Formats: sequence, C-alpha cells, structure tokens
Amino acid sequence: MDNIIFLILRRMRQPLLTLVVVYAVAVLGLTLIPGRDGAGDVTYMSIFHAMYFISYTATTIGFGEIPYPFTDAQRMWVIFALYASVIAWIYAIGTLLALIQDRTFQNAIQERRFAHRIRRMREPFYLVCGYGETGRDLVRALTERGYHAVVIDNNEHRVNLIQLQNLREAVPALHGDAQRPVHLREAGLEHPLCEGVVALTNDNKVNLKIAITAKLLHRKLRVICRADSHDIEANMASFGTDYIIDPFDTFATHLSTALNSPCLYLLHSWLTGVADSALTEPVYPPKDGHWIICGYGRLGKAIHQRLRQEGIKAVVVEATPGATGAPPEGCVIGRGTEADTLLEAGIEQARGLVAGTDDDANNLSIIMTARDLKADLFVIARQNLEDNRELFDRVGADMMMSQGLLIANKIRVLLATPMLYEFVNLAKYHTDDWACELVSRISALVQDRVPGICEIVIDDTQAWAVSQSLARGEHIDLATLMRDPWCPERNLQAIVLMRRRGDDRIALPPDDERLRVGDKLLLCGHPAAFDRMSWTLNHAHTLNFLRTGYSGPDGWVWRKLAAWRGADGGR
Repeated sequence: MDNIIFLILRRMRQPLLTLVVVYAVAVLGLTLIPGRDGAGDVTYMSIFHAMYFISYTATTIGFGEIPYPFTDAQRMWVIFALYASVIAWIYAIGTLLALIQDRTFQNAIQERRFAHRIRRMREPFYLVCGYGETGRDLVRALTERGYHAVVIDNNEHRVNLIQLQNLREAVPALHGDAQRPVHLREAGLEHPLCEGVVALTNDNKVNLKIAITAKLLHRKLRVICRADSHDIEANMASFGTDYIIDPFDTFATHLSTALNSPCLYLLHSWLTGVADSALTEPVYPPKDGHWIICGYGRLGKAIHQRLRQEGIKAVVVEATPGATGAPPEGCVIGRGTEADTLLEAGIEQARGLVAGTDDDANNLSIIMTARDLKADLFVIARQNLEDNRELFDRVGADMMMSQGLLIANKIRVLLATPMLYEFVNLAKYHTDDWACELVSRISALVQDRVPGICEIVIDDTQAWAVSQSLARGEHIDLATLMRDPWCPERNLQAIVLMRRRGDDRIALPPDDERLRVGDKLLLCGHPAAFDRMSWTLNHAHTLNFLRTGYSGPDGWVWRKLAAWRGADGGR
C-alpha cells in the first residue's frame, strides 16, 4: 500500500499543484475585483462565494453568476479562470490515466491484491518459487491431490499462464523476485498455514537465497530446494534445508538400483508414480559389456561415476571437453549424432547407451543413429523440454530422464506421503526376491494401474473409533483393519507397507501386529479400499462388528428398544 501511495503522490504531484495554484489565483482574483450589488453599490465577493463559483465553473457545469450579476471586469476574469482551470483539469486527468496504464502502478496494485488474498487464505498451502516445467508439474500434481499452492515467478508470461491452465484448485500467483524477502512475505512465507517452501528456479544461487530467507524468517518451515551443484548442496545443508534434490544424482541412483535390484526399482516406480496412470514394465540394464555416454555434462558425470562404482566400463563422447571436462581415461570428440563417432566409441560391442546432452534434437538423433548401428542397445534418453515428450515416447527409450518430472514427482511424494521414502530406504535392506514378491502382491491388487498411497495416524482425528477403543484397553490388530466392512469374509485390496511407532519402523508388519495410539501406517492398494477402511477407523459400530462378529444395536433409541425387548422376553 505504501508503494501505491508513493507512486500516486510522485506522479500526481505536479498536476495537483497546478490545480491548486489555478484555483487559488482564480478565487483571489474574484475576491479582489469590485462588483455591484442589487442597489448598484460597489461590493466584493466573499472567499466562500468565489470558491463556490470557481468550483462549478472549472468543471463547466455553470449555475449562473452569484450572488449578483457580474461586471465586465469580473466576467473577463472568469473567462481567464475558466480556460485555465479546464486546461489544468485536462492535464491532471491525462496524467492520472497515464498512471493507471503504467506497468509499475499496475504491478503494485496486483501485488497488493495478491498479498490481501494470501492473508485471507484459510487452508494450508505450499509456496512454490519458480514456475518453469518443474514447477508446473509440481503444482498440477499438488492440486490434483487436493493441496493448495501459491506461486512466485519473475516471468510474467508464466504467471499469466497459470490462469489458462485447467488446474483443480485456484492457484494465486505473483510476478516477482523470490529472492526478495518482501515478495516471499507477500506470498505467505510467514502465514501460519504455510506448510513449506519449494525453490525450483533454474538458478542455484536464487534457490540458495530462498532457502536462507525461509529458514531465517520461519525456521520451523519445511524447505525443499532444487540444486545441481555439490557446492550449493553443501551450503544449503549447512543451515538446515530439509530436502535438497539433485535431479542428476537422483537419476544416477535410480539407475544403480535398477542395475542391482530390478524389482526394487520397479517397486519404487510403482509406489511413486502418478495416481491412476499405467504401471511401468520392469527394466534390466545390462551389467556386462561397456556403455557409451554421449554428453559429459551434469547427467553424464553422475551416470559415469555410478557405472564406475558398479565396475562397468563407460566410454564418453563429448563435443566440447574443454568446457565440460573429460574423465581420466579420456573421451571421444564428437556429438554422438554421427555414425563415425559412435563407431569410434565401440558401438558394435556396447550394451548400453546414454543420450544425455542438453539438446533434445541431438539426443533423439543419437538414439536413432545408434539403433541403426546396433538394434539391441539398452537406451537411456534425457528429455530437456516438456514439449518434446511425445517425440521421446515414440523413440522408445528403455529409461527416460526428464529432470522436471523427476523433481516434481519426488517433491510431490515428500510433501504428500513422506513415509513412502522411509519405506523405500527400509526396502533397500531386503533382497531383490523380497521386492519381487511385494511387486507381485501389489500387481494382484491393482491390476495395471498405479496403486494409491495413503498415510494413517491412529489418533482422534484420523481414526477416532480405533483410538477410543485402544484407550479403553481393547485389542486391535492390523488384521481387523484390513477386513472389508462391507464383506467381512474378505480382506481389503490394500497392503500395510510400514508401521512407524516413534523411531521404530517395521516394513510389511504381520497381520497380528497390535496397534497403539500414535502409530502411523503407510498403505498402498486400490483407492476404494481406503474409503471403506475409513468406516472401520472412525465408526465404532463397524469396528466392534469386525472385532467381535456381533452387530449390536447402534444409537440410544435402538439400545433402549433392544433392552426393553430383552426384558419383555424374560417375563
């Protein structure tokens, strides 16, 4: 509001002063010029009458000459005052119209409206800084799950684009610089319902500044940052950034998992997939033979390091090794789009190929050229632009690396179901056979669609009936919760993936696991199963029926009627 007032006063100062001077001179002249009253005597107009006359004359309304008909001298002065005041008003109105059309003024008005809207929010929300491809994917994923989001971006076109997208929830957006604390405050950084801040700009330094500002102004807030520099990651971690996501290291970790435990990689893909999408097929990256990595940028370096750790030889193809660097064993100079370059890298003996440059056209060309030379290659493709997704779907790569989707998907899981990554970390300590068995169980539950994921806390908010029953000392185990309240003879189409009790975590707890108040459960399965389970969790009559097999009267009237009928039958 201060900025708006300052802009108005600065731009309208000269026109307003001009109006004041014109009115003052006009009024002063009328009071000094002698006139005639009804008797013909000399009289002078009072300041009040002069001000009143100039007020309606300057606006060209005109009510006549007051309080007496004017003399010629007064009329000459009025002509001067009339034209002077009209010119002053035109000047003032023109300046005002120019101010209204000024982009700075319009941005200030929009910023004030935005801040007012955020202050009035009554639902929890996440503050997303940066609305590029990653931010767009994340906001869409959050709104589809019923979460609210607020966006800041310094690109006005991207901010306006939000209004044109078919999002499930309305998303307030501010055209501003997320590095500035004032814009973060306006976007709700200090709002009591702000659940977290996500920094997704394409500048590591900007993300670092956002993380620092968020932790200084709201220390207890969850902060998630994107970073593709190890130095920036270390800096972010030093002051307590909750989650730091490097898309290239993350993908390299996924590749390592697929190499060593294909079923665990498939399990991770299914559990973190987009709801209601098709289940992905298992992938088996080759561990024998050598790989060719085209592009030694951030992705190429991360994959090259992982392959070396797995004992797999990798040949690097790089067009500008002077800018990107080269591995110790050297590299083949070239883009990889030419057959000669790939032949020099040993494409005929290679088992795997990584098209990992920062140019989508080159990556597509690399894949097509490589498959013409050797059709049975295992191919990893890097997709840089969202608009090219259909092209990469057609090229048929075995693994796809889209940093926007990868980051958005990981953040979505961290915000919506944080227990899921705890389960994935627990699963790493099990064998691949264990993961394959779990994959088979999940597949039997959901057929060919990505399973739903649900977190449940055994408390009065999410599981009132169970919490009350446990408080009375009654025994409730997982088997009771997993029974279908509509058909008690069968179980729900869901699996309890993990039970957390304080710092104690158990993956795939047994059916006879007894529940306690405060337990947290992670489940996956058919989404309809969670709706049915809510009856067991929150409806005491349903819970009692599943526990005891007895469906007694529910409600005061029915209990009284049952008691009366029992007493009558006894007589």
